[in-house]
Amino acid sequence: MCKGLATLPATCLKSAKDIKHKISFLLQKPEPQAADQKQTKEKSVAAAAAAAEKRVPTATEVKQWTESFSHVMNSDTGRWIFRSFLRSEFSEENMDFWLACEEYKKTGASKLGSRAKDIYRQYVEADAPNEVNLDAATREDTRQNVEHACLSCFDEAQRMIYVLMEKDSYRRFLNSKLIRDLLQKNEMKNWDYAKNTQALSGGA
Repeated sequence: MCKGLATLPATCLKSAKDIKHKISFLLQKPEPQAADQKQTKEKSVAAAAAAAEKRVPTATEVKQWTESFSHVMNSDTGRWIFRSFLRSEFSEENMDFWLACEEYKKTGASKLGSRAKDIYRQYVEADAPNEVNLDAATREDTRQNVEHACLSCFDEAQRMIYVLMEKDSYRRFLNSKLIRDLLQKNEMKNWDYAKNTQALSGGA
């Protein structure tokens, strides 16, 4: 039996160091629970979006959408159909930004800063990949808000984009072929919902 480091063979010392390194690695390895929870949440969001995409709206729902923009925005299916329309006008970034702001409000305190910067860089700053239409003052106010991120730092920008969609795109949406067809068809099973929404959004 080994009785001291000085008398240990080189192979014993190497094995001891290897074990020490492995223990240190295991101690530093993050718990998989947080990652698992994130993956579960992402899958749930994706599943909800897929369900909304496939579900055929009822005649009552479509009628409500024509009465108020808030009815569209409060419906998963309504938002998906309206986003398809925005895509046909090359302005789906407005809905994407609005949804990103809604998700941001659920962000934990420790991640507010990084998530706020991601949204700002993606949608708000000049020449952003998916830049939304904001006036210079709101854009600058939002930039300053992001520097001290809080749950309300995008509120004004989100409100402006909501109003823009309501006053502009929504009016054209009401006169779109998709809405006319949905309103005219009493029996949805006789109308190819998937084909029409795909054609509207520019799909093959």
